Amino acid sequence: MENVPKEVYLWRPSPKKWCLLEIVCHLFDEEREDFKARVKHTLETPDEKMAPIDPVGWVKKRNYIGEDFDQKLTDFLIERDISVEWLRSLSTPKWENISNHPKLGPITAGTFLASWLAHDYLHFRQITKLKYDYLESIGGDVGYAGGW
Repeated sequence: MENVPKEVYLWRPSPKKWCLLEIVCHLFDEEREDFKARVKHTLETPDEKMAPIDPVGWVKKRNYIGEDFDQKLTDFLIERDISVEWLRSLSTPKWENISNHPKLGPITAGTFLASWLAHDYLHFRQITKLKYDYLESIGGDVGYAGGW
């Protein structure tokens, strides 16, 4: 994701799809306000109500498209390092602790942790597909590379 030209990180395959800049902003916000916060909440205060989040709404409310791509990527990587260090610092986490998610019901801390990683994988796939589609949009037939 480093050294991505502006025309690439702002490109989107259709008006309703996210561009790379919006994905990076989303990952940064999710890192701070969703997954780490929910794992921490479930480990430390599972009986309290979870703070609400609005990942889809944040795209417009937080003006993702107006952010600086390189800075947001740096911010995300720093935040991820902080998350990893926090996870490594846990001595005896109670992964079986359960919080009541407002829409999904009871979820364990371990399930939130696994979902955090799964969320990364979903966005790895999304980023890879977006980059593939961009190449196809500027290069025409990229079938020589093999089928998607």
